[in-house]
Amino acid sequence: MGLRDCITSSWLALQGNKLRSGLTILGIMIGVSAVVFVVSFGRGQQQNLSAVFESMGPTNIIVSGSTRQMMGGIRPPSSLTTNDLEALLNADFSSGIVRIAPSNSSILTVIYGNQTRNINIMGATPEIKEIRNYQMADGEFFTDKEAKRNANVAILGSQAATDLFGIEDPVGKSIRIAGRTFEVIGVFEKRGGFGGLMDNFIMIPFTTMEAKFLGGTSTRGRPVQNITIQAASIEQLPATKAYITQALRKTHHLREDEESDFTVTDMQEILKRMQESRAIFSAFLASVAAISLLVGGIGIMNIMLVSVGERMREIGICKAVGAKRRDILRQFLVEAAMLSFGGGLLGIVTAIIAAAFATGKNMGTYIISVPISLDVVLVAVLVSIITGLISGTYPAYRAARLDPIVSLRQE
Repeated sequence: MGLRDCITSSWLALQGNKLRSGLTILGIMIGVSAVVFVVSFGRGQQQNLSAVFESMGPTNIIVSGSTRQMMGGIRPPSSLTTNDLEALLNADFSSGIVRIAPSNSSILTVIYGNQTRNINIMGATPEIKEIRNYQMADGEFFTDKEAKRNANVAILGSQAATDLFGIEDPVGKSIRIAGRTFEVIGVFEKRGGFGGLMDNFIMIPFTTMEAKFLGGTSTRGRPVQNITIQAASIEQLPATKAYITQALRKTHHLREDEESDFTVTDMQEILKRMQESRAIFSAFLASVAAISLLVGGIGIMNIMLVSVGERMREIGICKAVGAKRRDILRQFLVEAAMLSFGGGLLGIVTAIIAAAFATGKNMGTYIISVPISLDVVLVAVLVSIITGLISGTYPAYRAARLDPIVSLRQE
């Protein structure tokens, strides 16, 4: 019996039990569509994450003060101060440092009209615009002159602008931040990602933040929460980080055996950590979705065992007229493969439709992306066929081993 005859015979057998075949195919379809969609969804989020970090500056280095808690759960003030900032601003030109921007942040109450929100207020210097690649959707960034005179000017993230002003143009309007009046001079373009946190903030000059919202100083200067540094290139990141660490340890008067009371992290390292976390989560979701495929495979094995039991007389007649074991084995394997292949194709079509429907939708402030790639489709088809072959192996082997005399006696 040739392959064409096996396919024809299997097709007729499947048509003879349309409902049973349809339910078996449905199990495979659900498993394949779930796996394809979840894997593609995970890839889409990885791409979005990479794009967000690229927009933030792939060569940026973030220096943060100590966040370790003291006894009683009280957090100490930042270990970074304006003295550290001065030390880095006077860094050796060959260190790879291009730009430096300090920043301080605090959650403060913001009021406009009848809208009241608790929003992250970030004080930064004008250099932050180039370092983090901020783009203006409307208005302009504050100048060095405004920063030096502690001007009450503010730039809104896109989400903060929507929350406070709705569809109204914010530029030129006044808002109150912790009781102080600020003029809105600009709105940042939407960046997306991280549940909208990257757009839900208000930026004011660093000096204004220091003078009007942050108190306290020390012999080493005023506290600085973070210092963002732009390195000359990705290749120079390790050397630049080492230089920064050495310079800050010197200003902090730390001995060689003492642990640093600050952290120096680059964007590539942060991106790698987040991608690893997302990859683990995506693998977990894919494994859960694969359970549906396993259930579909069990369904194929079950239906093929039932089919063998119902067609014992047919198997006996085939063997009586000269069919060999391998012919019977091939026929039932082809039948199982056709069931799984049909379910796989329908599953891929279902996943593509679901991906097209989901792509571009907003999940809160997050835009969903589900790119279906050719390699995922090909792997899904291959896995569905293999699932069918594995599931059909035992029933096919059982059919091939039947004694023709015993089979012919079956009614």
